[in-house]
Amino acid sequence: MAHLLGAEALHLEYPTKVVFDGVSIGVDEGDRIGIVGRNGDGKSSLMAMLAGRRTPDAGRVTVRGGVRIGVLDQADKLPDDLTVSAAIVGDRAEYEWAGDPLTREVVAGLASDLPWDAEIGTLSGGQRRRVALAQLLSGDWDVIMLDEPTNHLDVEGIAWLAEHLKRRWAGNSGALLVVTHDRWFLDEVCTRTWEVHDRVVEPFDGGYAAYVLQRVERDRQSSVVEARRQNLARKELAWLRRGAPARTAKPKFRIDAANELIADVPELRDRVALQSLAVSRLGKDVVDLLDVSVSYPSQDSPTGEPREVLHEVEWRIAPGERTGILGVNGAGKSTLLGLIAGTVEPTSGQVKRGKTVKVATLTQRMDELDPHLHEPVRVVISRLRTSYTMGTGSKEQELTPGQLLERMGFSSAQLSTPVKDLSGGQKRRLQLLLILLEQPNVLILDEPTNDLDTDMLAAIEELLDSWAGTLLVVSHDRYFLERVTDQQYAILDRHLRHLPGGIDEYLRLRHAQQRAAEAAPAAAPAPKASTSSLSGADRRTAEKELSALDRKIGKLQAVLNDVDVKIASAASDTPHDEVSDLYRRREEQATQIAELEQRWLELGEELG
Repeated sequence: MAHLLGAEALHLEYPTKVVFDGVSIGVDEGDRIGIVGRNGDGKSSLMAMLAGRRTPDAGRVTVRGGVRIGVLDQADKLPDDLTVSAAIVGDRAEYEWAGDPLTREVVAGLASDLPWDAEIGTLSGGQRRRVALAQLLSGDWDVIMLDEPTNHLDVEGIAWLAEHLKRRWAGNSGALLVVTHDRWFLDEVCTRTWEVHDRVVEPFDGGYAAYVLQRVERDRQSSVVEARRQNLARKELAWLRRGAPARTAKPKFRIDAANELIADVPELRDRVALQSLAVSRLGKDVVDLLDVSVSYPSQDSPTGEPREVLHEVEWRIAPGERTGILGVNGAGKSTLLGLIAGTVEPTSGQVKRGKTVKVATLTQRMDELDPHLHEPVRVVISRLRTSYTMGTGSKEQELTPGQLLERMGFSSAQLSTPVKDLSGGQKRRLQLLLILLEQPNVLILDEPTNDLDTDMLAAIEELLDSWAGTLLVVSHDRYFLERVTDQQYAILDRHLRHLPGGIDEYLRLRHAQQRAAEAAPAAAPAPKASTSSLSGADRRTAEKELSALDRKIGKLQAVLNDVDVKIASAASDTPHDEVSDLYRRREEQATQIAELEQRWLELGEELG
């Protein structure tokens, strides 16, 4: 493969820190490189030097003649008074850019729902990010460099971007370098990984899963690597191999070597012990949403009718349940979480709350830190409880706030830093610590992965593995969501729906929704067009069956949750036949639910 660009003996330093020393690396045609490492170790600086945007203190970067490099910056640099159309296609006429297959695909994938003449300053953070991506990806580049491209994108946007980058060039042409903390994206797109650490750049073959395997092998042979980091990496490898086997079937991942390395790594979470502890802390009742609907006043409606966000939601949350919530922006995720936290009242229906329930929410705003901005970290934690219990049974241990901070990546020197001077990731970790030390038994995490690097994400995932309580997570980080939750739900068309097929199923359902929406206007003013083969009475019958299935699955899920609570509550002296009967009932309920969900999926496909 032809060489595109390279670096020789790069040296970069700040007044108090050497970032790189003697780094030599190269990028060839066909390379798809993910760049990982701790925050502050130089990932963005490395990319800036390779792009020619930053001059190293020593060494040089060489680029083959004629090679075109396109860069997406981490910071938003779009002028507020620029329109969406001008940002993406410039002054090209519509017939011109619409005739370009690449531009047409990018606009359809990233900007089809954006107002074409709107000024950038009127857009949300996620919309601005999509415009910046569309601007870059519409260009003809030999090398594309992306710095945190998934920031502000939802699960669908990230999936589209990954698919586009995989198809953008032929396998042996073009090159991609990407800095991101999104581990699913790294594994989906990249075929090589560079780890930036300790002033060097260490190359690995394969995507994120293969990189984790090779790092565990490297750390095992190194006597200087901290045992803590080794254990976290081995635990992550165990989840990749056992919980996400599709990723470990990718090239460069050696399954036999991985199985040997994780042979003595226990299951990440002892679900029965955690649920039993959750029952003891919560009781059998957590929060039940019973036929709940929520509407808000609508300024856009000509009749002044309220806009309904959630419709007849039925959800009985079990102690120890770990659930991820999916949905597009505006679908009602925050409203749903507000119902559970008690900050939103239903328009109709009922919210029943257990007597011992104590809800805590990790918000995106970090309000918990506002009273402490001018205080050093050590002063803040000195006012908190003296210990925190982690784990269950024989693994239970008491940690001081200081030990907990150390687990979450704080050095002793950082304890003297005022909160206002912490980085975004450090503030995020301190915010989570303050919430955990309140000892809630229902924890809501709203986009918890913002500003965290991959190592810190792994540390927080381990912390949550030992947390005994009900966990509800909203996150665009697919890897994190699948790693810390046991099931996923989605808000679709104002209804809450279980996703037995996980995030892949959600993306299929959203794609079907979009196809139906695209088809509908073409048939106006006739009845709404559909991709379905059903029509008339058959369609109405199918719709009624789908609605009935929704209700039946919800009721069976509630029964299953109740059985799970009884299993977790069973005392050690409970007769064996009673426990066996509970497990038999659970298996029957789970089988019924699986059969009904399969029929639900079939009907959904028939209805389009």
